[in-house]
Amino acid sequence: MLSADVMRQIRRIELRTRRLVNDSFAGSYHAVFKGRGITFDAVRAYEPGDDVRDIDWNVTARTGDPYIKQYVEERELTVMLVLDASASILFGSVKWLKRDLAAELGAVLALSAISNNDKVGLLVFSDQIELFIPPRKGRNHVLRLIRDLMAAEPTGQGTDLVLALKTINGVLKRRAIVFLISDFLMSSDDYLRELMITSRRHDVIAVTISDRLEQAWPDVGLVKLEDAETGLTTWVDTGPRAWRRGFSIQAQRFQKARDEALVRARVDRIDLPSDGDYVRALAQFFKRRERHSRL
Repeated sequence: MLSADVMRQIRRIELRTRRLVNDSFAGSYHAVFKGRGITFDAVRAYEPGDDVRDIDWNVTARTGDPYIKQYVEERELTVMLVLDASASILFGSVKWLKRDLAAELGAVLALSAISNNDKVGLLVFSDQIELFIPPRKGRNHVLRLIRDLMAAEPTGQGTDLVLALKTINGVLKRRAIVFLISDFLMSSDDYLRELMITSRRHDVIAVTISDRLEQAWPDVGLVKLEDAETGLTTWVDTGPRAWRRGFSIQAQRFQKARDEALVRARVDRIDLPSDGDYVRALAQFFKRRERHSRL
């Protein structure tokens, strides 16, 4: 049974994300993620202005009147949400916990997909597979997916991105759109090879969730820090400027290595800080994708 607080949060997210999809993202999603091709649908009478190259000459010859062929986009897309639920995701120093931001973004993407009659599935992982929901169509399916996404209580602490990618490659037999939502707090050397394999099979979009304290620390004196995934603790004096500068440099190097790995794997990226606006980030992503599709 879900607690009353969780149910209220789920209803709030359903209402807000459905409004966002209807007002902002449904059309952009459809424009960016095309179907597999164009298929013949029917013929209709020719009207002035129609492309003469679409005239069906066989029907025209039989009837004595010009008819043209009509085509429809064959969509049948599959969207897979792959969500990091490791312990490091349960952190947030400002507006959101990274997990809450990831969950709401996942709800927006799921509703955008279902509004275009695409299939949606979900995989939640930590250092093990926590939850897998096979891709399906339908409003009831996506509402259940959102509820499971919000109510999931992972038992693992660590991050095994390679396991998640191998699982996706094993269960998805046809090309899919894979949104990989994670803070990517592991060495890119560990997952680069499997990510390259996945991006050759699927259209992978990495959504990088971050928090400002993972980039730079203020002077807050002596603090006790705990690694969320290992439980190891240490005392750190954040006062010295040299320590804060060294921390920022190390964080920048780590981020640069991650970004270079995503480029090598030819994976598109949406950067989403926990104090940022995911609506704006998604809108910019859709615009960028739509612009590239015209080139």
